[in-house]
Amino acid sequence: MDVGTKERVTFDPGEVRTRRSRPSFGMAVLCVLLLAGIGAAIFLWPKSQPNRAAEQSATAPVPVLVATAVTRDVPIYLDGLGTVQAFNTVTIKPMVDGPLIDVDFKEGQDVKKGDVLAHIDPRLYQAALDQAVAKKAQDEAQLANAKIDLARYNKLMAAQSTSEQQAATQRALVAQLAAQVQQDQAQIETAQTNLGYTTIVAPLAGRTGMRQVDAGNIVHATDTTGIVVITQLQPISVVFTLPQQSLQQVAAAMHNATPPVLAYPQGTVEDDATIIDRGTVAVLDNQVDPTTGTIKLKATFPNPESKLWPGGFVGVRLQVATARNATVVPVAAVQQGPNGAYVYVVNAEGTVTRRAVTISHQDEQGAIIDEGVKPGERVVTDGASRLSDGKKVAIAPAAGEAVSTAPQQPTAPGAAGWHSRRGA
Repeated sequence: MDVGTKERVTFDPGEVRTRRSRPSFGMAVLCVLLLAGIGAAIFLWPKSQPNRAAEQSATAPVPVLVATAVTRDVPIYLDGLGTVQAFNTVTIKPMVDGPLIDVDFKEGQDVKKGDVLAHIDPRLYQAALDQAVAKKAQDEAQLANAKIDLARYNKLMAAQSTSEQQAATQRALVAQLAAQVQQDQAQIETAQTNLGYTTIVAPLAGRTGMRQVDAGNIVHATDTTGIVVITQLQPISVVFTLPQQSLQQVAAAMHNATPPVLAYPQGTVEDDATIIDRGTVAVLDNQVDPTTGTIKLKATFPNPESKLWPGGFVGVRLQVATARNATVVPVAAVQQGPNGAYVYVVNAEGTVTRRAVTISHQDEQGAIIDEGVKPGERVVTDGASRLSDGKKVAIAPAAGEAVSTAPQQPTAPGAAGWHSRRGA
């Protein structure tokens, strides 16, 4: 080849395509493998973790609180709403007319029967009494003279010195004057009574209200407003109503004895700390109110500390019976299902059994179980919503109770309370 001659180089197209395609195919395979690994990780990892958590949750014991069914006497109460009323209420009104010269009580003062409350000017009534006394004395003098004349006429008639007619006329005069003396005595007693009314006294023991009339005013027996109102607070009454369906229970309780009644603040749960006073039923009304379908009762309370006040509302609990040797569980242990009430009973193996129960009475103090639970068995009181029949449980200690690893002994029937216990 000559130096001045240019050499022509030729390339095979197939060779060029092969060299360029080998690196591109390797990268594509690598990307596919990488994406497949990421997809598998995304697809498999989220499902495996919840499944394992669900399996662990299904087998883990459910923490619960339990209580032991006990045997005890349970009072049966009927609850109602009552209104406090004064045992007696008296409006002090003047019985005679006249100026009110003084008032001898303070508003809100406790008074006893016979205490002086006020005075009305007595001078006119004292004068009327003196006049009646003088009139009687005058008529008695005339009667005495007429009796002397009658005795004289009787002697003359015996001697036939006077006629029978004169003696009879004199006897009539004596009878007339005797009647006049009796009338005078009645006038004296009336004047004495009116004079006594000028001193106004308390007719009963109680507490005075606000004074309605001030001293210096002229009062009248016809006044519609009195001087003051006295209410008797000890004892005191509470009027309350119950549904007419309770009539048979109430009537039976009143036939056997005097049922006790508890009064407590309205809207609170009755216990020994909230009870205001304890009383007894005094009256069962003689008819059912047809408009409300209720019966009305009145209870009497001693009210020694004057905690019950007229016009106030209180909750009332009437004890109509006592269930003897009843099997009792806390109200929280009783669950409601489509087939009725049931409880979860804790077995010795640490599992629970769902049992249908028959409840004869239930209130804030507990539920009486007639069938389904025996005394000494433990029932779940908290955590029942997460349970099913045969579920394993872990009994947690009650608030403030130390955790104990010692085995638990069942509570003997008749124990006087419920206690949360830990299981093995």
